[in-house]
Amino acid sequence: MAEIKKYLTLKEDGTHELIIKKSRFICSMKRTENVQQAQEFIKSISKKYHDATHNTFAYTIGLNDDQVKASDNGEPSGTAGIPELKALQLMNLKNVTAVVTRYFGGIKLGAGGLIRAYSNSVTEASEAIGVVKCVLQQDITFEIPYNRVDEINHYFKKNNTFVAKQEYGTQVTITLSLDMDQIEGFKNDLTNLLAGKIAFNDGEKHFNEIPVSKMNYREQ
Repeated sequence: MAEIKKYLTLKEDGTHELIIKKSRFICSMKRTENVQQAQEFIKSISKKYHDATHNTFAYTIGLNDDQVKASDNGEPSGTAGIPELKALQLMNLKNVTAVVTRYFGGIKLGAGGLIRAYSNSVTEASEAIGVVKCVLQQDITFEIPYNRVDEINHYFKKNNTFVAKQEYGTQVTITLSLDMDQIEGFKNDLTNLLAGKIAFNDGEKHFNEIPVSKMNYREQ
């Protein structure tokens, strides 16, 4: 399976509330890395809102949606958990659990109304809380002589390259965090600039989080 280089998830944990025909829909959301975390979150929210009419939920775990689950918790079959799960998947969110709590307001919504209410609860909560794009990067470290620092810094500025660390010893040691698809081109550029007099040390891979504004999530 190909290495996943980017994915979307929640910026942080949070809660968002909608009022639809006098019913309260409280969507609580959390970043969850495994099923146990998802189950613990569902249990804690259900306990917090133990007097609610329903505590429905959906979660997707794994960067390939490896483990997913949804529950209507007493609502008509297919009107709550599945719409919540589909909302998460349409936004391409990974490792997220959503619990939508409903306090019935006395007006029935019908199956179509429930589907829209639970789906919109998750979508609007995600947008209100915020979404981040997690981009796989690798740390690249190399040394350059002092008399090449200005030239190299100019290259960084021109290419919007983020310098994670710059240390001064007998030479200048620079560490960058680069997107995986940038590394080969970067190494070629630096090798040409320094006439081959450079050695690169490849460090750890990690995901860097970049805030996402309102957009077409499928294009990320």
